[in-house]
Amino acid sequence: MRAASCCVKADTEVWKLLIGPLTLPGQGMLLFRMATLGMLLGILMASCFTFCLSHQNSEFALTNPEKSSTEERERKETTAEEELDPRVLEVFHPTHEWQALRPGQTVPAGSHVRLNLQTGEREVKLQDEDKFRNNLKGLKKGKRLDINGNTYTSQDLKSALAKFKEGAEMESSKEDKARQAKVKRLFRPIEELKKDFEELNVVIETDMQIMVRLINKFNSSSSSLEEKIAALFDLEYYVHQMDNAQDLLSFGGLQVVINGLNSTEPLVKEYAAFVLGAAFSSNPKVQVEAIEGGALQKLLVILATEQPLTAKKKVLFALCSLLRHFPYAQQQFLKLGGLHVLRSLVQEKGMEVLAVRVVTLLYDLVTEKMFAEEEAELTQETSPEKLQQYRQVHLLPGLREQGWCEITAHLLALPEHDAREKVLQTLVALLATCRDRYCQDPQLSRTLVSLQAEYQALAALELQDGEDEGYFRELLGSINSLLKELR
Repeated sequence: MRAASCCVKADTEVWKLLIGPLTLPGQGMLLFRMATLGMLLGILMASCFTFCLSHQNSEFALTNPEKSSTEERERKETTAEEELDPRVLEVFHPTHEWQALRPGQTVPAGSHVRLNLQTGEREVKLQDEDKFRNNLKGLKKGKRLDINGNTYTSQDLKSALAKFKEGAEMESSKEDKARQAKVKRLFRPIEELKKDFEELNVVIETDMQIMVRLINKFNSSSSSLEEKIAALFDLEYYVHQMDNAQDLLSFGGLQVVINGLNSTEPLVKEYAAFVLGAAFSSNPKVQVEAIEGGALQKLLVILATEQPLTAKKKVLFALCSLLRHFPYAQQQFLKLGGLHVLRSLVQEKGMEVLAVRVVTLLYDLVTEKMFAEEEAELTQETSPEKLQQYRQVHLLPGLREQGWCEITAHLLALPEHDAREKVLQTLVALLATCRDRYCQDPQLSRTLVSLQAEYQALAALELQDGEDEGYFRELLGSINSLLKELR
């Protein structure tokens, strides 16, 4: 108000100066008025500028700096509290489509929120419609929105894991039930099949039940010879499996078959040996029980007595299955004079076919012991008990004493190439034991030279056919090596 009154008085004084000197006559008066008017205009402009400047800076000029900073700090804190207060946040209502989330907006719990890497904006959509509606109802009732929903207690985590595990088990059980239902639709129950087979007079049996039935038929005094042979023939098919052979042992069927070797019927002996050979093969448990049941003695008796060739073939097969990879049986074989029995069998007229099988058995037994001792020295994988049993098998000295060096050398005159191959490999295996006997046998040298010429021609034919490493070339190599050792 004071400034306004000053401006009014200044204006009044100006007008007095302008009007007052109007009585001055002439041109000098006109100049005086113009000078006075310019001066008054300058004073008026300076007064107005000063008034405006003082009016603009009035509130700052009269303010306490300390009080001003305090008020500014309180205003900022108030603004921050208003921003953090959930009640003033704008609630975003998501849908089932992704929508951009603006700053300062909050979303209901359970919503899906993601960061769009292309636009750099946060996007949100509805996860569960029921949960979203419940959250909206809670907001309408005045409940505070929990913006720190990612904090959980240990109990919450445990309960969540328990529910997750229960859900997984329920899903797994559902899948199992579905799979079982599918299998049931594809296959009929065994009870229904049994009923159908009973109506057709067909009985479903397990392997064990079949073997029991076959043993009972074979052991029955009322069964005919044909029925017994048929029972043994069918039984041989089942005992090829290791488990079935052990099952045969469990209910006493193995001993029944072993006792069948004492039959007066050659066919019963033949097929009983056939069953035993199949059961012995690579089955240590059955081999042990067979030795204890007297199978080895019975087999040697059949080979030592006059029997049909077919029966002796099956018995020799059973003997080979019993001796291989069973050093204890090999010891008993030597003690019972097994080498003498085999020598008589080989020298028997008409048994040349069995002679090759016997030589093959001797080769297997010699190399088996050799490999077991080498393996024990190199890898130590052979058990000490089994190695000790092999060391008690004195096979090579027995072969030398029984004259097997000469017997094997004479078998080289057999005409079949396969037989010659087996005899050659046996001669090489016995070379360390029978070297002097080989050198003293002129027939062996003549035979080797004759075979050398024969296989040189056959190897040349193989080379012409483009076979660089043919069968005859290998036989020629064995003959050359043996001749080189004997010279």
